[in-house]
Amino acid sequence: MDPSGRRKIMAGPQLRRLRATLGLSQSAMAAELGISVSYLNLVERNQRPVTAQLLIRLSETYAIDARDFAGAEDSQGAAEIEEVLADPLLAPLQVPRAEVKSALEQAPTLLQAFKRLHAAYAGATELGAGFAGERSEAERGDPLPQAADAVEQVRAFLQQQDNHFPSLEDAAESLSAELGQVEGDLLHALTLRLRARHGIRLQVMTHQDMGVTLRHYDRHRRKLMISELVEPAGRAFQAAYQIGLLEASDVMDSALARSDMKDPQARKLGRITLANYFAAALMMPYGRFLASAQDLGYDVEMLGARWGASFEQVAHRLTTLSRPSARGVPFFMVRVDNAGNVSKRFSSGAFPFSRFGGTCPRWNVHDVFRHPGRTLTQLIEMPDGKRWFSVARMVRRLAAPWGEPEAAFAVGLGCEERFAPQLIYARALKEMRPTGIGVNCRLCERVNCPSRAAPPLLGGLDLSEGTRGLSPFGR
Repeated sequence: MDPSGRRKIMAGPQLRRLRATLGLSQSAMAAELGISVSYLNLVERNQRPVTAQLLIRLSETYAIDARDFAGAEDSQGAAEIEEVLADPLLAPLQVPRAEVKSALEQAPTLLQAFKRLHAAYAGATELGAGFAGERSEAERGDPLPQAADAVEQVRAFLQQQDNHFPSLEDAAESLSAELGQVEGDLLHALTLRLRARHGIRLQVMTHQDMGVTLRHYDRHRRKLMISELVEPAGRAFQAAYQIGLLEASDVMDSALARSDMKDPQARKLGRITLANYFAAALMMPYGRFLASAQDLGYDVEMLGARWGASFEQVAHRLTTLSRPSARGVPFFMVRVDNAGNVSKRFSSGAFPFSRFGGTCPRWNVHDVFRHPGRTLTQLIEMPDGKRWFSVARMVRRLAAPWGEPEAAFAVGLGCEERFAPQLIYARALKEMRPTGIGVNCRLCERVNCPSRAAPPLLGGLDLSEGTRGLSPFGR
């Protein structure tokens, strides 16, 4: 608080993400805002608050909503640190949330180092327990330390960029405009592009020939092979992915060069992730896709029909609409299987995802397996009182031969409650009662939850031999 009693706005991470999204250096942004480089550096490091004057300049210069900075809180960062502090090794310290928030404001880079150190420790512990045959259910997480760290580095990279890469968007829009001159559907246009520009033939192969491989590029025969199990929207995506590697490679390398990733595995995974990003941007070019989304009230199925994309592809694409001059609703997305394993998560907002373990069973993203073909909506409330609007649907990404198990996933898409009125799904928002959920059972402190599957790591147990409550863990 300043002497007048007004709350100081510490929004260094948000300002850094904006600058990275714009592709500006500190000196370039400082010049455009009319401030010194040293002052901008202090603001980005949360050593100085964002003043009202700076908010106005940011709003006028980059056409952003100043309220996003005025209400800026690194909710995702706080949730990640609290999850680390819930580790049995650290939980007895009972670090107050006020200290976590203060550390996020004053020493964000130090906390990044702390999280990376803990991830390495957790991975090594899990690997050792795995060799000893002692992995418990509570200890299950990412597979191996090196692989897990690579995944976390890429996720952190996407989070730093607000899951938005302007240079890839520009390259995709430019190529899309060229392909628009070709008659026929997108897959046909991409097939012609591969053959005419690169001498590559695209061929859909039988699943007997491909086995478990969905896409394979044979460099020597100049042949891109896609399994027949991949549905049409997926085939177009795989063709666009290959074109991205061929025609936007330098753009991807430039984006990776600006990241903090040094590990070869992380950089390789980052490159694959950026190629996937380019493919989605090529299938659904930013400007026209955003206009369609706003026109249709972010109706995911209708957007899929209009753009020849799947529900999951559209949901993923919606999390990337963070262009400062033309922002979409800041969505988060999660994909889980029927066992609750999280295989994909993206966010252009600050939804508090769990880095270890599953999600809250009270979240209806899990209910869609009982309601195939239906899109479910829900207003959810986190323990801190923040509310989010959620849309969920079961999806199948591949055809399955008779007799083989069919892989099904639940895709959840959501945004803060304040953005929900822009969604066609939220017409009955005023009548909705919020459902209280948590990050996951281990980190949730809600009392008397009938769905609790594990005791809370924070707050301890409240057990009685003479009383049995809704939860077997006494909370």
